[in-house]
Amino acid sequence: EVQLVESGGGLVQPGGSLRLSCAASGFTFSSSTVNWVRQAPGKGLEWVSSSSSDMENTYYSDSLKGRFTISRDNAKNTVWLQMNSLEPEDTAVYYCAARLKPGISSFSYEYDYWGQGTQVTVSS
Repeated sequence: EVQLVESGGGLVQPGGSLRLSCAASGFTFSSSTVNWVRQAPGKGLEWVSSSSSDMENTYYSDSLKGRFTISRDNAKNTVWLQMNSLEPEDTAVYYCAARLKPGISSFSYEYDYWGQGTQVTVSS
């Protein structure tokens, strides 16, 4: 059974940090690209970041202004998203998603597996 399980979300004050984790199982994680996508209240899905299978290539949405960092450990089948200098506009449900085909894509419809999401709320 394929699973992607996110954790690490919560309530944080503006300017604070959170580290999201996503544990994968049931597929060949090490050969997949991994992605973080978020959905703010009342809005559509927004691509956040992607990592190639070997972590040699990482990509970020320009809107993040360098505040987030994606990383992965293929031996642990885990991907992380380090989020710093959080802003209220970062409030959203954050999803990790895996793409089995090689190559990076920021289009959510090209992702094969999704986690259930973890809520991040940035508020004072």
